[in-house]
Amino acid sequence: MSSPTVTPSPATPAVLAIFALTYLGIAAGRVPGLKLDRTGIALLGAIAIMIFSDLPTGVAVGFINWPTIFLLFGFFVLSAQLRLSGFFDKVAAGISPRLGHPARFLLVLMLVTAGLSAFLNHDIVCFVFAPVVAIALLRRQLNPVPFLIALAIASNIGAAATPVGNPQDMLIAQVAGLGFGRYVLWCILPVVLALGSAYGIIWMMSRRHLAATVAAPAVAKCSPRPFNRPHTIKGLVILTLVIAFFFSPVPKEIIALTAAGIHLASPKFRTEDLLGLVDWPILVLFMGLFVVTGAFQTTGAGQDAVQWLARIGLNLHSLPILAVVTAAFSNLINNSAAVMLLVKLTDVTHPPVAYVLALANSFGGSLIILGSVSNIIVVQQARELGINISFRDFARLGVPVTLAAMAGLLAWVASMT
Repeated sequence: MSSPTVTPSPATPAVLAIFALTYLGIAAGRVPGLKLDRTGIALLGAIAIMIFSDLPTGVAVGFINWPTIFLLFGFFVLSAQLRLSGFFDKVAAGISPRLGHPARFLLVLMLVTAGLSAFLNHDIVCFVFAPVVAIALLRRQLNPVPFLIALAIASNIGAAATPVGNPQDMLIAQVAGLGFGRYVLWCILPVVLALGSAYGIIWMMSRRHLAATVAAPAVAKCSPRPFNRPHTIKGLVILTLVIAFFFSPVPKEIIALTAAGIHLASPKFRTEDLLGLVDWPILVLFMGLFVVTGAFQTTGAGQDAVQWLARIGLNLHSLPILAVVTAAFSNLINNSAAVMLLVKLTDVTHPPVAYVLALANSFGGSLIILGSVSNIIVVQQARELGINISFRDFARLGVPVTLAAMAGLLAWVASMT
């Protein structure tokens, strides 16, 4: 991606130091001695940019891609309305009767999870599904660990099927100006292949380890939301209309905000209940990283880094290399932070670059627990129910699944270029 020549300012070293410290903090996930998480680290980085750089506050805030933030907010409200309507709990409970056939249950679980994650907040899908699925499995005396890992992996893979499946792919689509239909046509085959290989790998590696090790009474605390049919229908109809309007020239963020406004004017759910389910930390994380990476881009160091990587054989203009680097970065610094950086270093206005970036960060997020927020949510939900999913447990399934998904993506890229 070409960029104008940048004249370093006296504040350039401070910007580079803030950028480096922010991303190191995000990679570590914490700061020793403090209660900061990744969102707090990104926010502190943005505050430091406004204090220690010579950028006017208006310029720093101007780095935030507001259409992406508005699109995210709109979909968070759409997901919140369906969650309050009991839709997610109803779906999770609806697939539980298939537990008599574990292989079939695993397939249905992964298909449903991937399908919902393609159009709704995949973190919410994992948050709601994990306890319901875990308790149902334990009551059948089945080991929930491989199924919960499959839930997280299916959500990561399924989210890549559309440009609204996860926050980072929304950003890519907004920055690159990708059309909904063209995105789906390019990405759907790699997603289907990745999901199919994930199912085969997880079942083959787990079918001999299905005996439960945790007693069901220890996890008897599950209170699903009551199912409200009229408001579920309303939410699904509005979601369908939103997706349909994405094929029109109307800006996507305006469509999403209009739908959110309709839900906020609800006669059933209070505004504070809907807004209470919005993932505000993700929005703040994105806004903070927009400021930090925008300031970093003004130093010219980004293009210097791209040229240095090319000299050592990692040319980010090569789609296969971009795919591998994206997957690696997604596990080093989390996939959202990786995308926020890579959209500044690559030419996402070239559609294949954007597609590869979207698929690789989603597929790469299944490698280890820290690769994706949805993985962390599933592990935390399981821990609250007395189920331990260790780093080794997750990597045992996540590594071969990710390698297979990335191999499929690389083969697809080779066939399309």
